[in-house]
Amino acid sequence: MTSGSPLPMRRWLPRPLPDTPTRVFCLPYSGAGASMFARWPDAADGTALCPVQLPGRENRLREPHFGTYEQLARDVVGALLPAMDRPFGLFGHCSSALIVYEIAVALRREGLPMPRRLFLSSQVAPHEGPYGSYLTMTDEQLRAELVALSDSELDDTVLDLVTETLRADVEANKAYRPAAPVLLDTSITTIGWTDDQEVAPELMSGWDQYAEKVHRVVLPGVHHTFLGAPAALLHQFAEGMAADD
Repeated sequence: MTSGSPLPMRRWLPRPLPDTPTRVFCLPYSGAGASMFARWPDAADGTALCPVQLPGRENRLREPHFGTYEQLARDVVGALLPAMDRPFGLFGHCSSALIVYEIAVALRREGLPMPRRLFLSSQVAPHEGPYGSYLTMTDEQLRAELVALSDSELDDTVLDLVTETLRADVEANKAYRPAAPVLLDTSITTIGWTDDQEVAPELMSGWDQYAEKVHRVVLPGVHHTFLGAPAALLHQFAEGMAADD
């Protein structure tokens, strides 16, 4: 399934896996690594929240970029399949919602266990993209965005490397043009944010074509509110993974 032997699972999961009844694997968005979930708890009412570290960033900075969403999905499945030994879900915000979808497609194609639920935040459906302000930004504008979003001052060398990673992620997003929706044997929760200026909640209705059961949720906040692990979002994880629908 992968372009080579899959890397050890610990490379992909920086946090130890809690022995909880259910798990949600959380994918970082463009330019970011697993540390973006630093303010998230380890679990939400018995559902482990498991940040996934992607190649080409943070402690995996020396590894080559994943290339395409399709290749990344195959690599994630190859690495994380042993951890999908109980009911699990997948969370993605903005660009990583598309990666989450591709992971589900890869699992379906290989006849492997399917996620109980996809949690998709602030992203239009794949057939309606690519979409987002980053797609038209220059490297200088992307660099400025990173500075604005960073909680700490980055030196120029680190900023150059992170900008390079963000540019590669943006190019992967721009190149992602799936032929048609794949109907998945799972439930989907779309999560919009009331004051999201990047992706308005009403732009997410296209996800209805990707599953028989799609739950639409709009939570209070802006595009990056999710980073603070608001209680309303944690409730969606716990409720969604407990639902037997």
